[in-house]
Amino acid sequence: MQRARAVVALVGNPNTGKTSVFNMLTGSRHRVANYPGITVEKVTGSVIGASRPTELIDLPGTYSLAARSPDEMIVADVLLGRCNGQQPVSAVVVVADASNIDRNLFLATQVMETGVPTVIALNMMDIAERNGIRIDVDRLAARLGVPVVGVRARRGQGRGELVQAIERVLDEPPAPTSIDWPAILEQELAAFARTVTGHLPAEQAPPPYELRRCLLDVGGYCERRLSAHCDGPCSAALQDHRSRIEAAGLSLPSLEAELRYKRIQTLIDECVHWDQPGRRRLSERIDNVLTHRVLGSAIFVIVMGAIFVSVFSWAAPLMDAVDGAFGHLAGALHTWLGGGMLASFVADGLVAGVGGVLVFLPQILILIALITILEDCGYLARAAFLMDRIFRMCGLGGKSFVPLLSSFACAIPGVMSARTIESRRDRIVTILIAPLMSCSARIPIYTILVAAFIPPRMVAGFLPLQGLVFASLYFFGILTAAGIALVFKKLICRGEESAFLLELPSYKLPSARTVAVRVYDRARGFVLTAGTIILAMSVIIWAAVYFPRSPVVEQQVRSRLAQQGVTDEDTIEKTVAGAYLRASYLGQLGRAIEPAVKPLGWDWKIGTAALASFPAREVVISTLGIIYNLGADQDAESEILRDKLRTATHPDGSKAFTLPVALSIMVFFALCCQCQATLAVIKRETNSWRWPLLTFGYMTALAYLAALLVYQFSAHVAGA
Repeated sequence: MQRARAVVALVGNPNTGKTSVFNMLTGSRHRVANYPGITVEKVTGSVIGASRPTELIDLPGTYSLAARSPDEMIVADVLLGRCNGQQPVSAVVVVADASNIDRNLFLATQVMETGVPTVIALNMMDIAERNGIRIDVDRLAARLGVPVVGVRARRGQGRGELVQAIERVLDEPPAPTSIDWPAILEQELAAFARTVTGHLPAEQAPPPYELRRCLLDVGGYCERRLSAHCDGPCSAALQDHRSRIEAAGLSLPSLEAELRYKRIQTLIDECVHWDQPGRRRLSERIDNVLTHRVLGSAIFVIVMGAIFVSVFSWAAPLMDAVDGAFGHLAGALHTWLGGGMLASFVADGLVAGVGGVLVFLPQILILIALITILEDCGYLARAAFLMDRIFRMCGLGGKSFVPLLSSFACAIPGVMSARTIESRRDRIVTILIAPLMSCSARIPIYTILVAAFIPPRMVAGFLPLQGLVFASLYFFGILTAAGIALVFKKLICRGEESAFLLELPSYKLPSARTVAVRVYDRARGFVLTAGTIILAMSVIIWAAVYFPRSPVVEQQVRSRLAQQGVTDEDTIEKTVAGAYLRASYLGQLGRAIEPAVKPLGWDWKIGTAALASFPAREVVISTLGIIYNLGADQDAESEILRDKLRTATHPDGSKAFTLPVALSIMVFFALCCQCQATLAVIKRETNSWRWPLLTFGYMTALAYLAALLVYQFSAHVAGA
């Protein structure tokens, strides 16, 4: 008879190699989904070699069970059996970094007190040995009362022993608590438990461990959860019990840390030995350089510069290849389907939509791979620590660094990576300002307007003016984001200031498997999350551009061109396409909003191009190409389009594009949120339409105001 299926949770601090342990136990055969009702990812797999069916759940990395962020909340809920749609866990494996065992045992002792059978996997034993750290694993297991297994997950060493330990604890009672709590705390906990059970039915009453967390974690997740079921009497009693504990001379904010680290230090003294105790470890000497205010900052600038040069130089040929492939496919489909609405729908709607998703995939994947390598080798944590000093000036923490850095390639992976920020306030603000980073989709707009209207001369004899304007647009977005972050922290996302807690992991060589798995997961998430929405919006925009499709428009254009003696079919087709666009629903909407965009120096044609760029900013270039009868195949390097923009005129003969107009357009697109995929990802990550609507609204208003000021000021200066 087959034994019942067991569910085992995998928990641990960030940077402990938890993913490597998961891959070692499951053979990398994992499934990714979301927990019901929230956006935290659920990664599961089957343990290979177990004697019974065993499902392993890789929970988000966390430093503590004092839950505040969604990731920490889901860890607590899964361990306490409170996650809807999730079978209660039968055991938990705590992955600890053997080279930082003192800090990692903090979470391990918390997990043991939940009452779930526990196994501790000491990962990276080789790094600990290399640093002169020797751990008496058997003695540590005896002192803790739970199995402790030393593993080297990347090489698969210790796998069999870990599986055996997991199966052994499934049939054993949980370990007793390892912390001696003060008598006054235990007395108040018992009294608090009686109060709660007197006001809640048995099925809603929290277990003793959760009640203890209510006492210890002021404003924490457990307290908020209890208040949702029993607000008045339970909340009042909780405050009374806390007051009596503090009146006894105990400080609740520091009590748990003091007691746990006192217990951990006892374990370290008994079970951990250092060879040559006075020797400074190599990693500490490296940290003195990498986290130095001056040297560390210089190294950071060099590393980040090398990353972005690599991203753009390596991705460009791949992006060109993808763009060219879809362009050829669209052309072939037009020919094969013989023109008409069906051909346009398939080629210009569906194929162009898919191409619009995949064309930026190389850049995103390269950036994710490089960031994962930096994270896996241990440098990214040092960079976040270094950036915390700067980010604090605009109200954020160092952990916002990675999401904002990722947003320079594409805001989508940046928004997705913000889920690891513990503070909800910092996480929401980071998501709201991530689209202000100048992503790669803005580059074509900057390129064509800078090349067309900024003179190619030098400033101070050695600085190219065009390059300065290009760089200033990036810095403009960064400075604006810093200001907006301060405003949002004060007005919209008010709350407690968050402490910056960050583990500095040991240095190690990156794992090719870890990098590959991370890149695949992010690529899959990007395509499935953003791709479907981009495709849908592309079809909607196609319909707005295509309809109404009266044959009278083409007849009139051909008749007029024939009278002018134009016989070149390519010129005729491009002129017809421009006429259809001007007569389309999108063109009509562009004319309707002309009074609103005229103060920016724009005419209805620029307004129409801005509307058409909502699926993706760079679409503005091909739209202008169609409007000016040059065809949709125009790009940022098109000399024909540049010349057309320079010579385009209004009906009264005045220039349609001038330097003030070009500056207005660039500033607008530097700040606007013309990217429906980013908005969709914000909705997915926040589980609310409130934040994407706020993002679109404030960025559009900000872009309009900035473009207005820039145009009016520059036009006044030019006229003076």
